[in-house]
Order: sequence, then structure tokens, then C-alpha cells
Amino acid sequence: MRLADRSVEEPGRIDGDEAAGVTPRTACDPRGWRVSRSWGVAVPVKHSDIGKSRLQGFAGRFRAELARAMAADCVAAVVSCRFVQRVVIVTDDESAGQQFVALGAQVVADLPGNGLNAALEFGVEVLRSHRPKLWVAALSADLPALRPDALSAALEAASSAPRAFLADASGVGTTVLTAAPGVALDPAFGESSRSAHLASGATEINPPGVSTLRRDVDTAADLRDAIRLGVGPRTAHVLTKIERLEQPAGPRDV
Repeated sequence: MRLADRSVEEPGRIDGDEAAGVTPRTACDPRGWRVSRSWGVAVPVKHSDIGKSRLQGFAGRFRAELARAMAADCVAAVVSCRFVQRVVIVTDDESAGQQFVALGAQVVADLPGNGLNAALEFGVEVLRSHRPKLWVAALSADLPALRPDALSAALEAASSAPRAFLADASGVGTTVLTAAPGVALDPAFGESSRSAHLASGATEINPPGVSTLRRDVDTAADLRDAIRLGVGPRTAHVLTKIERLEQPAGPRDV
């Protein structure tokens, strides 16, 4: 079943309120979960031919496959988050896009073609064209260790502010930026994005249990840190290929 087609009665979700123009309130369901507002998530994904170029020395000929795998593990976690009702992937990578659709996300081409922040704003526009009252989040795609509960914790914390963000593991960048219904996302991803988002008036959140949501991957050192946290199955599969490639060849039978 596609994410957009999930039942409105699924536990842990508020449904129908957005369509009626009512902002959902926080409550508890019978199992004790705290019920959050309903969210849409936009994720930009570079074409794997150019994505994660700084991992070339680590991954070699598997770099493009590794980039796709990390993005797919990230998207799978987002789709599985109990507060997320729609996921829009903005990408021109048709091959990767098919995998994202199979995971339950909607894939749209990067029509602006003007960099990361323009792609994010376009993704949010697509989300809001379907559900104007959704809370929205922009999320980095290079989070191969992401867990759904980490994203849930961040969205819970973010729901108390019109705009909010989570800094990356370095404390310099941003992995998640959120906006309430009717509030412009105003993304400023890139170098020193934490400072830029603070300057724009967004509230910085720091909930517990979100280390896998902070660990974006640009370098081999970042990837090793993600491996310690525990990467998703697709990333782990490609890493196994890389490890085998690095093993010295054994004696040949003659």
C-alpha cells in the first residue's frame, strides 16, 4: 500500500482534520502513544552519477550504488515514521526514483533545477498542493542510519514552533527543517546552515534519541560514524561489496 493511501484510522495518526481546515491537537491514543500533527516530508536526492562525490575514494566503482542505497534507506525510514502521511522525493534520477516509489513515496522531477533549496521549496509546494494543512519537513537524503522513531521525536519537538530545525552531528549544518501550515519553509541549506536557519528565526530543537537523524554522510569518516550507529540494509549490502573488493586476492587454483 502506498503511503498516500494509508488508512485514516491508523493508530498514532490524526486524519481528516487538515481537509476540514482544522489544525490537529496533540493527544494520546489508547496505546499511550502521543498523537502528533500530520506531516508531509520533502526529500531532495541528487542524481547518483554526481551524488556523494567525496566518497569516491572510499567506495570506488560502487560510489553511485552507495549513494542510491543511502538515500533509499533514508526514505524507507521516513515512510515508516508513524506521523508522516506523505513523502515527496525531488530527483531527476529515474532509476533511483523507481525504488522510492516502491517504498511508498511520490517522486517528482526537479523542475526548478536551481539547487537544493529550490528543490526543497518545490517539494513542499507539491505536498501542500495535495494537503494544504499538513505540517511539512525538509529532510536530507544522506541519512543511512535514520530510524523512524528518531524522526518521530524530532517532529514532535518541532510541532511547538512555526519553523524549527535540527542541526547535524557537526553542529554546523542542518538535517531537518520544518514549517507549520501556512508558514513558508524558507530553507537555507548549505554551508553553515545552522547559523542561517537561526538567523531566519527558526527554532532550534534538541530532543533526545535523534543521533541517527543528525548523522548525515559526506565523507568516509561520516560514513564510519553512521556504520557505528547502524546503517540500513541497502547501505549495508553495498558496504559488503566494497569490503569484498578490498580483500586481497587469495591463491588461484592451477
